[in-house]
Amino acid sequence: MNKKYILFIIYIGFGLNMSLSLAQECPTMTSPLDGDINVPLDNLITWTEVDGIIGYLVSLGTTPGGGEIINRRSSGLNNYYQPEIGLPANTRIYVTISLFLPDAPIKVCPLKVFDTASISEPPNCTTLASPLNGESEVRVDTNIKWNYAYGATNYSISIGESPGNYNIIENHETGNTLFYRADQNFALDQTIYVRVVPLNEYGMALNCTEESFTTGVPTVQCNTNDFPSISMPDKIPFCTSAPNAIYTANDIARGYRWYKLNENGTEQVISNTASMEYNEVGFYRLELFNTVSEFGATIECPVSKIFEVVNSDIPVIENVIISRDADQYRIEVVATSPTPVEYSLESADFGFQDSPVFIGIAPGDRIVYVRDKLGCGLSKRPVEEKLEPKDFPAFFTPNGDNINDYWNITEEKRKKDPNIEYIHIFDRYGNLLAQVNPQTNGWDGTFNGKDAPEADYWFKAQMFSNKMIKGHFSLKR
Repeated sequence: MNKKYILFIIYIGFGLNMSLSLAQECPTMTSPLDGDINVPLDNLITWTEVDGIIGYLVSLGTTPGGGEIINRRSSGLNNYYQPEIGLPANTRIYVTISLFLPDAPIKVCPLKVFDTASISEPPNCTTLASPLNGESEVRVDTNIKWNYAYGATNYSISIGESPGNYNIIENHETGNTLFYRADQNFALDQTIYVRVVPLNEYGMALNCTEESFTTGVPTVQCNTNDFPSISMPDKIPFCTSAPNAIYTANDIARGYRWYKLNENGTEQVISNTASMEYNEVGFYRLELFNTVSEFGATIECPVSKIFEVVNSDIPVIENVIISRDADQYRIEVVATSPTPVEYSLESADFGFQDSPVFIGIAPGDRIVYVRDKLGCGLSKRPVEEKLEPKDFPAFFTPNGDNINDYWNITEEKRKKDPNIEYIHIFDRYGNLLAQVNPQTNGWDGTFNGKDAPEADYWFKAQMFSNKMIKGHFSLKR
């Protein structure tokens, strides 16, 4: 055979197979048949299987192409569908079956039609589908489901905790549905009595019996891993500089409760979130809990911690005392605060220590930081106060009248601790007359036990950082 004819035949065959795949046949409805009448309202809708597809979509409507009953409901690869709540009576039903094709758009098949049977009497009673009558250990949050009653278009449900006493709900119409969920959970270890009565336009089912089920009793217990961790400190601050305070727990839990402990021994819930807003000192309690569930009931696994809100504020630095130790310095910070503080010479953010004393400090300008441990704030102060010649008196009068009898750095600067190591005093010829400790009264105007004459004198103040302040003053008698 000529080769070109062989190739032509193969090409034609391949094209036919591809065309057949694309032109997938639609199924034939087998129950009911297209055009059937008097079809039962609970009839199972079936059709022939179709090869090469990945699923079916079913729509049932009362108008051509409509989906008033079910709209594009998937039946998977099952070639049947059971209407859960039945079909409306004496109605023309339009059926649309669509095919899921691999790598192709959904194929919508031609409509099929049938007419349902007529009814002229009320429906019969139904029975519980879930929970079953007599079932035990049922979840307290269960949905109540019942079976379809032929011809029903509505259902009336009554629920109670004793036979014939429907204290939970009575004669509640659910519409054309097959389930009901109570607004609240049922009680644990409780027998629940249920009566479901089907209805339609001709009336309601008669003499429907009451059924019952019993909820479970939780046996679950809190294990170690079920409890949250709690890291609440013993004390938190009530900062007078920020009276409207908010504290947020650092621990993760399913739930939070904050209590204010009253003096009469009662507790008052002030928050159910991770944060607590407070505006007064006193004792409080934080409760954290996780939950575990069984039969729909929730059990809490709580932990709690009592803590105190205490008055606090930004620390006040009263003084910084510096002393020389060889070529290094010892710095002691004097600060006041109603709550514990910590100290740093490095930064406002790190390097803090509990001790107010720093040793082995090299000379140089520094800033001391004092921080409230509870978080109320931070104060800072230069280790050396800036000095100028004007910070020293221009004259003094050592005449024994107890007024201005001594010469030293001004009282105002001395209270601020200028960190002067010593002050040397010289006459106009440069002779050293006295060395003054700035923490004493000062120079009394004598030299070698004798009164120095009225004259101008010079001073040189030596700072701990080796900075020098020079100036002059007058002695008057």
